[in-house]
Amino acid sequence: MASPLSPAERLARLRLARSENVGPVTFRDLLGHFGNAVAALDALPELASRGGAKRRIEIATAADAEAEFAKTEKSGGRLLVLGDEEFPFRLAAVDPPPPVISVAGDVALLARKSIAIVGSRNASAAGRRIAATMAEALAAEGFAIVSGLARGIDTAAHRASLATGTVAVLAGGLDIVYPEENRDLQTTIASQGALVTEMPPGTSPQARHFPRRNRLISGLSLAVVVVEAALRSGSLITARFALEQGRDVFAVPGSPLDPRAQGANRLIKEGAPLVENAADVIAALAEPPGRRFGEPEPPSWAPRAAPGIPDDEDARARILSALGPTPTPLDDIVRQSGASVPLVRSVLLELELAGRLHRDPGDRVSLLPEA
Repeated sequence: MASPLSPAERLARLRLARSENVGPVTFRDLLGHFGNAVAALDALPELASRGGAKRRIEIATAADAEAEFAKTEKSGGRLLVLGDEEFPFRLAAVDPPPPVISVAGDVALLARKSIAIVGSRNASAAGRRIAATMAEALAAEGFAIVSGLARGIDTAAHRASLATGTVAVLAGGLDIVYPEENRDLQTTIASQGALVTEMPPGTSPQARHFPRRNRLISGLSLAVVVVEAALRSGSLITARFALEQGRDVFAVPGSPLDPRAQGANRLIKEGAPLVENAADVIAALAEPPGRRFGEPEPPSWAPRAAPGIPDDEDARARILSALGPTPTPLDDIVRQSGASVPLVRSVLLELELAGRLHRDPGDRVSLLPEA
C-alpha cells in the first residue's frame, strides 16, 4: 500500500491540478516525470518556456489551494487528490485519472460496486419508469446507482435508489444547484448518498464541463446502462468513455419511430448487449469477462519512470514537424519522428504547458496556431 501523502504534497497536487494548461493527461505525465507535485510545480516555468510560451505560465498559489480546501469543507464536502487513501480506486484506475475530486456525503459509497444509468433529459414516461424499476432492482442486489442528476432518466434513477445508495456526478461545484428543479434532490443526495465533482466550489456548469462529468460517471461504474438517448447526446458520450475505460455498456431498446431511442438502438446495432431489466444486466455481468472490465484491485498509484527532459533538438524538430492542425494519434507521431515514446510525451507536455497543444479523444493531439 502506498504511503499517505504528506500535507505539502497534497497541497502541491491541488496547486498543480489548478495551474494553467494542466489537464488530467498533463497532470499524470508531470507526476510521472518528476515523481511528485512539489518538483513538478518548480519545473513548470522552464517546461512552458521550452514549449514556446510567450509569457510566464500561471501557477496556482498555496493560498489559492488552501482557500479551495476551506471552501469545499464549507460546502459540506471533502476534497480528495489522486493518491489519497479514500480516492475512489475505480477512478484512479482510468487513464488518465482525474487529479482532484470533491465529494459531499458518504465517501465510502464510491467504493461500492456501482452501475450507471443514464439517458434522455426529455424522457418518456415509459423510459423514466424503466430507469426507476431497473435502479431499484439493481440497488436491491447491492449496487450503488450512478448518474448525472439531469432531469429525465437521471432523476428517475436517483430517486429510485435514494434509500439504498445513489451517486450524483455534477458538472459544477458542490455549492451550485443544477438543474434548479432538482434542488431538493441534490440536497437529499448530499445527506443520504454522495455528490461528486471535478469542479472547484463556485463553478457554474458550462457546456465544456459535461464531458468531464460524463467521464466520471463511467469511471465510477462497472457498467453503463443507456435508457433512451438521441443520436447526439451526452449519454452516448458517457457510453464512449465507458468503452474506452473498458467498462460494459448496455442499452435498452426503443421504438425506431422515437428519436429518443435512436442512440440506444444504435449502441445495440454496434454490439452493446440488449437489456430490458435489472436481471438482464446482472446476468450479463456474471458472464466470463473476456475483454470486459474486471473489478480492479485498489491501486497503489505511483509515478512512471521519469524520461528526463529532452535535449535532442533534432528529435524535437522532427516531432514538431509531425504535428499540425489535424488531430494525430500519438503512435503516428512516434513513427513519423523516429523518436522514442518518452521523448515524444515530454515534448507534447512542454507544448501543452505553453498553450500550443490541443488534446483530442483517442490519444490524438493537434498543434494550435501561435498567437
